[in-house]
Amino acid sequence: MITGRFITLEGGEGAGKSTQLRALAAALRARGLEVVETREPGGSEGAEAIRAMLLTGGADRWNARAEALLFAAARADHIEKTIRPALARGAWVLSDRFLDSSRAYQGQGDLSDADILALHQIGSAGFLPDRTLFLTLPEAEAEARAHARDGDVSDRIGGRDRAFHRAVAEAFVRFAADEPERVRAIDASGAAEDVTARLLAALDDLLS
Repeated sequence: MITGRFITLEGGEGAGKSTQLRALAAALRARGLEVVETREPGGSEGAEAIRAMLLTGGADRWNARAEALLFAAARADHIEKTIRPALARGAWVLSDRFLDSSRAYQGQGDLSDADILALHQIGSAGFLPDRTLFLTLPEAEAEARAHARDGDVSDRIGGRDRAFHRAVAEAFVRFAADEPERVRAIDASGAAEDVTARLLAALDDLLS
């Protein structure tokens, strides 16, 4: 019998996470599963309130430490109010971003990966996904997709410079190399339905 699972989709700006999350959710529902779609920051009332603070305002609204603390607080509420209850009733939870985004994005400042993981241990007892699907895309294609989606307007994190986003992409690659059982790199290029098929293939062992 298939039990509840927690699956996260990760990747840089323009990788197609939101589109693929919806497609993957539809494919799983077609198999008779209950699926909860959620996102970070956000996914619960408290976390959505924090999201508004994190993604709006000037680039210097929060320093790196304050930003990391806010993400950790939002995640703690998200897990308690949304993720764990859904898993407890046997649902599959799909989240557009989770801890690895904090590691990749907030880990670019004066905080180390160990610092981010320590905050997660304090706020969420180290809770991790069953599988993380990391969508990969060449930099130029990702930039074109992000611009087509957002135009010249983006949030205070998405709007950071190219060097920052390149470092974020490199961090995700490291996570996939370091934790191959949990983190699976998925080619996000080509037709959307082909990408969805690759995502499903990466979940075969959890669906059997």
